Amino acid sequence: MKSLKKKRRVQVLLVTAFALLLSTGLIGYAMRDGINFFRSPSQVLSEPPKPGETFRIGGLVEVGTLVRGDSTTVTFSVTDGGATVPVRFTGVLPDLFNEGQGMIGTGKMEGDVFIASEILAKHDESYMPKEVIDALKEQGVYQAPGS
Repeated sequence: MKSLKKKRRVQVLLVTAFALLLSTGLIGYAMRDGINFFRSPSQVLSEPPKPGETFRIGGLVEVGTLVRGDSTTVTFSVTDGGATVPVRFTGVLPDLFNEGQGMIGTGKMEGDVFIASEILAKHDESYMPKEVIDALKEQGVYQAPGS
């Protein structure tokens, strides 16, 4: 009788382990296209993304590059202090979007221009996305608010 209980317990553990591995694999497979990695302009230029790859780019909006067209198309450059990438966005920018401020954009590269489908900007004077701060610190150009 003990032998049968022991076999049953081992079978339950094996089935549970298999189910856990299968569910983890399915979750990973489902998320493979939904993950957008953040890249700084230096990373984009040193390791260009694959054609058609959607990713996030972040840094500071370079002062003097923001050009608002007649329509809802806006062009500007994003920099991390080491490199600059031109960006084109068609749509309504966040109210607090401005030159010299941190931003993150989601989109794809077309040639040398990043075509943004979404732009995120800071929401108060001291906010900057953590990823942007880390990238600016790597480049040695980050200045804490108020300094």
